[in-house]
Formats: sequence, structure tokens, C-alpha cells
Amino acid sequence: MVATVLQTIRHFIGYNWAALAITLTCVSLGVWFALVLARYVGIALNLFLDTTAPLSPGPAAYGRIHGDTVRFHSLDGTPLAGMWLWAPDRRASRGTVVFLHEFGCDRYSCVRYARPLLRAGYNLFAFDFRNHGASTETEGYRPLQWASNRELADALGATAYVAQRLIDEGLPARLGLFGISRGAALAVLAAEADPNVRALICDGAFSTEAVCISMMKRWARIFARIRLAYENHPPFFWRMMAWAVIKRAQCRTGCRYPSVQRCLRRLRRTPIFFIHGRRDSYIDPALARVLHAAAAPPKRLWLVHGARHNQAAVVAPEAYARRTISFFDRYLADGPGVAKKRPRRAMAVGAGGR
Repeated sequence: MVATVLQTIRHFIGYNWAALAITLTCVSLGVWFALVLARYVGIALNLFLDTTAPLSPGPAAYGRIHGDTVRFHSLDGTPLAGMWLWAPDRRASRGTVVFLHEFGCDRYSCVRYARPLLRAGYNLFAFDFRNHGASTETEGYRPLQWASNRELADALGATAYVAQRLIDEGLPARLGLFGISRGAALAVLAAEADPNVRALICDGAFSTEAVCISMMKRWARIFARIRLAYENHPPFFWRMMAWAVIKRAQCRTGCRYPSVQRCLRRLRRTPIFFIHGRRDSYIDPALARVLHAAAAPPKRLWLVHGARHNQAAVVAPEAYARRTISFFDRYLADGPGVAKKRPRRAMAVGAGGR
């Protein structure tokens, strides 16, 4: 009996050795891939949650600017603090710019960008994201340098408030968004959802999954114990790793981290100006080119020589003011703008944490 069974097994293997070899190889690769995910996704998750963002300049670096302070609400009801900076003649203003500050800063960081815009005849509204500046702290929430649905709710609450205030004063609700770093990523996400947004300036913008992939590649050589864990992987491997890290981060934080890169592919006919420092060691300048390539025209890209992360306005202040004003003059003040339907999915981001 046993001999018969063994004979049958030998015959089966003899006739099906190729299929068995392929199956064994696939199973081995699957086990290896699962082990790599279990090991290195955990490491990458810690980097995602704990990596320190570049130091933001304090008030002493840019001084204070005084405006009309207000309180308004995020889309999810969180009370936020804001500030109006009006053009010398607000009735004849060329448009209104909403400023979205970088992570770890507050509305007063707008000063290095605001004064040229005010002189050029633009109104400016700056606000503090939740858990920043004078805005309300959400209990149990620790903001990160990644753009989440909670900060997107803040940005959309700001644009809705600004548009209504302008309408109440008999002014056109024609908005430009000016975002820095995480604020730039949120500007892209908000532009898809709010039809009043006519033009975007994004300084130091990034897409979470692209930076996550870049971060994993950079740190894998340090944490990986075998070269096979970080060398010669196809792009889909890193995309899968980033997806797994972001999914686990979302479960850990109770937030969603929308994709700026995918949003850009959906955002059509909204003019956008990307600015990025060529010496940016935090967000690789190559990632700015990726975002620029994903955006539809009209679009511009300016890589600033000698500038690090969020430092383009410091390195080249005159050129920065000239180019940003020229962009808004072309697409916010003079451009007709394009009315867009409000995506229901994007407008629902403020409610709930997941």
C-alpha cells in the first residue's frame, strides 16, 4: 500500500515538476514578501509617525503683521482663528488670497509672502490650522507633517468663510490659495473641492505616498540587514509598501491622508505654480517635477537655486515677489476663472476621523 502511494507520488511529480516548481517559487516569494512587509513596514511606520519636520521659522525671523482677527469654524465644527489683511483699497482689490501655513507654524508666517501681495492690491486671509497658533486643539489628536482630512476640513472651512465674507461685502468671491509645504499640499486638495478657487501657488508641495517611498528608499539601506530587502525592487513594490504604511498610519491616527498626486490628475484647468528649492534635502526636488508633470496646464515650475525647504522667499525675495504677483495677476485678477462642480466625496472629508 505504502509502495503504491509512493509510486503514485513519484509519477505525479515526474509529470508535473514544472508546475510544482513554479508553485513552490511563488509560495517562497510570497512568504519572503510577507516577512519583508512585517519587518520593514513597521520600521517605516515609525518613521512616518515620528520623523521630525524641518524647523519652522519663529516670529523673530519674520516679525509680526497686524490684521483683523476673526474666529470661524472648520467643516467639522472645530473653532479656528484667522486674520484679514486688506489691500489699501479693498473695494478695488484684485482678488483675495488664502494663505495656508506650514506644519508647526501659524498664520503669522504669512508676513514674508504677504506684503508684496498687499502692495499689489490683493487681500489676504491667513488662519491657524487646528492644534496650531490660537486655534482650538482637538483632544487626542496629534497633527503630523502629512496633509490629513482634518486639516483639509480646516482649509475648506477657511475658503467657505472667506467666500461668504466677500459676498456679504459685495466683493467677488474669487480666491487664490497660497500654501507652504504641508499647506501647499492642502491647497491642492482644497482646490478640487471648492469651485471658488481660481489659482494656486504651492511652495514646497509634496504628495504623502511619494515622500513615503523616498523616505523608505533612503532609510532601507540603514535598517535592512540584507541587500535583497532594498535593492532592485520594481516600482510596484515600493508603491505597495507605501500603501501598507499609510493604511497602518491611518488606523493608528484615525485620519485619512489623501493623495495629492492623484488629486492633481483629477484637477483640471486650475492654474498652478509650483515653487521648490533646489537644495531641499527634506522633499527631493525631483518630487516637485513629479507633481508638476501630474498637473494639467496652465502650470508653472520654478526650482530656486540655493534654496532649502521653504526658503525660496528668503534666498530670492525680489524674484519670488515678482513671480508670485505675476502669476496671480495673470490667473486670479485678470483670468476669467473656471466654475467647477463641487465633488461630494471631497467635501465630506471634514466629518469624522476616518
